[in-house]
Amino acid sequence: MEKRQAQVWAVLRILLGFIFLWAAVDKIFGLGFDTAVGEGWLAGNSPTFGFLNFGTRGPFAGIMKAMAGNVVVDILFIVGQIGIGVALLLGVGLTIAGYAGALQMALIYLAAIPPVYNPIVDQHIVYIVLLVAIAWFKPGETFGLGKTWKNMDIVKKYSFLE
Repeated sequence: MEKRQAQVWAVLRILLGFIFLWAAVDKIFGLGFDTAVGEGWLAGNSPTFGFLNFGTRGPFAGIMKAMAGNVVVDILFIVGQIGIGVALLLGVGLTIAGYAGALQMALIYLAAIPPVYNPIVDQHIVYIVLLVAIAWFKPGETFGLGKTWKNMDIVKKYSFLE
């Protein structure tokens, strides 16, 4: 990959990583951005209840509402966001992070069909495309630890960890 292309992909990777990590931190602590102050997970509130119970619509709304506030769903959601965010920021584990992030975005997209501002494409579709591209191209060496990561014995043995 050309140096300039590698830098652009690295910046996109880092920005997406920050989006995922920030969303998790805000939901855990209730920093007053997407989650109201004092209403974070540490205060005893579910990070999934509000959206899944009140923000879902369309053909999958019933399934999503049934999962609202489930502790297993909460844990998977937050751990997923943290793992995806950290992996993207560091440039490691980009295959898993890219596909896991794309899956999480696809589930959020399916929870609220049709999108509010565009009948077909919203930001979740853009995130899905970028995350799959990150999983394919693995731009972790520029501004990241990707080179060190992929030279580890376990990563050489199990290429899906790359």
